[in-house]
Amino acid sequence: MKTGHTHLFIPGPTNVPERVRRAMNRPMEDMRAPDFGDLTLPLFAGLKKVLKTETGTVFLFPGSGTGAWEAAITNTLNPGDKVLMSRFGQFSHLWVEMAERLGLDVVCIDVEWGAGVPVKEYERILGADKKGEIKAVFATHNETATGVTSDVAGVRTALDACFHDALLFVDGVSSVASIDFRMDDWGVDLIVTGSQKGLMLPAGLGILGVSEKAMAASKKATMRRAYFEFADMVKMNADGYFPYTPPTQLFYGLRESLDMLFEEGLENVFARHHRLAEGVRRGVAAWGLKICAQSPCFHSDTVTAILTPEGVDARKIISDGYTKYRTSFGTGLAKLAGKAFRIGHLGDLNEVSCLAALGSAEMALRDNGVDVAPGSGVGAALEYYREALAAPQQMMLAAE
Repeated sequence: MKTGHTHLFIPGPTNVPERVRRAMNRPMEDMRAPDFGDLTLPLFAGLKKVLKTETGTVFLFPGSGTGAWEAAITNTLNPGDKVLMSRFGQFSHLWVEMAERLGLDVVCIDVEWGAGVPVKEYERILGADKKGEIKAVFATHNETATGVTSDVAGVRTALDACFHDALLFVDGVSSVASIDFRMDDWGVDLIVTGSQKGLMLPAGLGILGVSEKAMAASKKATMRRAYFEFADMVKMNADGYFPYTPPTQLFYGLRESLDMLFEEGLENVFARHHRLAEGVRRGVAAWGLKICAQSPCFHSDTVTAILTPEGVDARKIISDGYTKYRTSFGTGLAKLAGKAFRIGHLGDLNEVSCLAALGSAEMALRDNGVDVAPGSGVGAALEYYREALAAPQQMMLAAE
């Protein structure tokens, strides 16, 4: 007989808070009702706060982050346009693959998995593009497969240093609402994310932030599109409506998740994610294992990809974690299949949640012959969490 619940530590879909689940438990209603905009219009405004944009336009497409990728490309680029991309994990690879399938001329820089967007190489290529043939630059903010976060602000600096006019596309699927993102400050033209990660909802919403520059480009773009047409959305969204049946229950859930984020405070949300991630990283270090991210500058605060020792199949760790200890870990993808497992630490989680993840992983590692001292990872993490949580309290006491 199974008791309790299965623990979810994949990097998405993430845990849905009870508040959000209850908010979505509503009867179906009229999507053309006169007051439907009372629900939807504040969602656009709330997402603009999350993306940190005053001037951008937000779109909510029924779909996933992948659908939002396609919407971003097809609405702003033309067949045969040259674009600059980099590939350093499964999701950045899939973005490159989509761009090629949609008929773009992709200049792709292959980077070792564990590193991030090659900002200096971007700057070199952009500087050499004297005729402005590159129409867009793509950057994966957080590579979910490898646990690597890249420097989006650095990409904008590279573009500006070269006086280059290319659009800046960013994949923020596993970063938005968990890691600080600044659409306006970083000059991002198209930011793509989904509902099922930092926003703590079920999958089903592909979310886009679009700059004024990108909106202007959409009026001239000739790539074929139908469902993902910005112009149709703009016309209907102005009053809070949609050109097709929207996922109303997800909208109610999004209203609640935005409330939760703003109640905690976005900066506190980012600080919590950093604290949780650092505890997990310290636990992994105490085991004597390595993570995929090559240096601290690439450490992700939403997912850690843990490399297993030579001869130890990470898939067995994942299987044992699930069947023996009722814990779901993320699998190693593509090049990392069998070589790594991932602990997702984003969304509705706290310090004790992460201690549970480390404890379950520690048991599965030991079951598979990995020489880790019992309690070592959990012990390292809990001491870090104790000290990190005590520090703000001590500062408050000192201020009094």
